[in-house]
Amino acid sequence: MPPPPAAAQMRVRRADISDLDDLVMLEQRSFDGDRMSRAQYRRHLASDSARVLVASAGRRPFLGSAVVFFRKRSGVARLYSLASRPEARGKGVGTALVEAAEAAARRRRCRALRLEVRADNQAAIALYQRMGYQRIGCLVGYYEDGADGWRYEKLLL
Repeated sequence: MPPPPAAAQMRVRRADISDLDDLVMLEQRSFDGDRMSRAQYRRHLASDSARVLVASAGRRPFLGSAVVFFRKRSGVARLYSLASRPEARGKGVGTALVEAAEAAARRRRCRALRLEVRADNQAAIALYQRMGYQRIGCLVGYYEDGADGWRYEKLLL
């Protein structure tokens, strides 16, 4: 497979029901546990309180996905999931998806975007810190396999 395009050629769009199979496949390939099910993705795609985003260089397959949650009367959005194909890592996919998640949160008038990340996921932690996220909490035994996590937040000015 050829290398993914530069971030400048990448397009992030809202996912739709036609993306369901690809979303589930990416979820299964990206995470060993704490996975979203097909039914959860279907629900999030139809929900006004969630935004499912995909990054692509063409129509299919997309290179990565992000899921953002919004709560009524809350000024804080939550980046629930960020995944990218192994061959797309380090190519700007994560950055493009996080930027799109931030833009979606701003459009909803959110003042901050929060996320959780495994404490042993150094690549994701480096991405979030590079993008201005600050560690605000420790989550002991947070993940399904007992791994610890970190909570990060970025103020959206």
